[in-house]
Amino acid sequence: MFDLQNIRSQFPILSQKVNGKDLVYLDNAATSQKPLAVLDAWQKYYTEINANVHRGIHTLSQLATEEMELSRRKIQKFINAKNDFEVIFTKGTTEGINLIAYSLMNMIKENDEIIISYLEHHSNIVPWQMLCERTGAKLKVIPIDQNGILQLDFLDENLSEKTKIVSVNQVSNALGIVNPVEEIIAKTRAKSDAFIIIDGAQSAPHFKIDVQKLDCDFFVFSGHKLYAPMGTGILYGKEEILRKIEPFHGGGEMIETCSFEKTTYADLPFKFEAGTPNVGGNIALGAAIDFIENIGHENLQNHENALLDYAQKKLLEIEGLRIYGEKAKRTGVVSFNLEGVGISSDVGMILDKLGIAVRTGHHCTQPIMNFFGIAGTVRASFAVYNTFEEIDILVEGVKKAQRMLG
Repeated sequence: MFDLQNIRSQFPILSQKVNGKDLVYLDNAATSQKPLAVLDAWQKYYTEINANVHRGIHTLSQLATEEMELSRRKIQKFINAKNDFEVIFTKGTTEGINLIAYSLMNMIKENDEIIISYLEHHSNIVPWQMLCERTGAKLKVIPIDQNGILQLDFLDENLSEKTKIVSVNQVSNALGIVNPVEEIIAKTRAKSDAFIIIDGAQSAPHFKIDVQKLDCDFFVFSGHKLYAPMGTGILYGKEEILRKIEPFHGGGEMIETCSFEKTTYADLPFKFEAGTPNVGGNIALGAAIDFIENIGHENLQNHENALLDYAQKKLLEIEGLRIYGEKAKRTGVVSFNLEGVGISSDVGMILDKLGIAVRTGHHCTQPIMNFFGIAGTVRASFAVYNTFEEIDILVEGVKKAQRMLG
């Protein structure tokens, strides 16, 4: 049974007031709030276990290792990876993509081609631009239409033996559009041997992920967007590829043998986990996975989709309000502007005075904003603890902002 009030009771931050008003937190695409189970797991590590992992024979080190490796296995099941050693702990999606871009560098040469899409976060643009600058490869971009929908005919015309990397997000952070990654992967497999990377930062919090069914080579996501602490993330990679590519960081933990003449690397996953990991955060990430699994992916998705449908319906009743990507399949996000209001942050500041937290600006997706000829949008984004009453409060706040700014 889906018990929304019980879920909300697990998030202490939701009971506070902001500017004298009950907090309405609608900035979940930036970061989600953390339930007590996650906070307790993090605190338990630092108050009862605190020790480094994989390196000590003493009891605390062994306990820390057991808890972090248990978390790895939970994440393996969460994304349906074939092996637990295909799950690499990172600081987040950005580090995961940079790791891949660096590790593939030796396989990319001049005039090779890398394909991304117009809907990417800067974190899935800049690392590939840097790789192109270092290697002489060329960057190609899947275009969008006025609804923000990717034009996949581009792939039919541009995929070739020159294509070495295809990297796209599963859900747009700026617009909430769910991209047809299954079709993108199928088209890519049919015409090239390119490595396929899926940015799951905005999809992993909202629906079930199955990396084996997707048949992607890499899948990356952040912990802090799915109820875990900041500074946590996951890179999944197929075993045969992870064994072949070079590590990103060098240092402790990732070596098998080290001498001044030669260093050999440790086995997976440690080859890619140099240095002291975020042990407490990684353990708490496992607790966040438990939290989601206890609610159930279907319950979570049904509730969030109902919130999105309701929010779109109510917001579109406001004259002069435009939702970007309105006609596209979306999840978790409604991104909009008010006619005659040139600066989205003005709306955001008024909403903040009413206790409503939304995101404004370009959302680290300046190419999308340039396409629509705008500087930014107001973005309300939803999580499992949000309510229809909160959307009503948002709508009334937007109406007030429109009156004040109009």
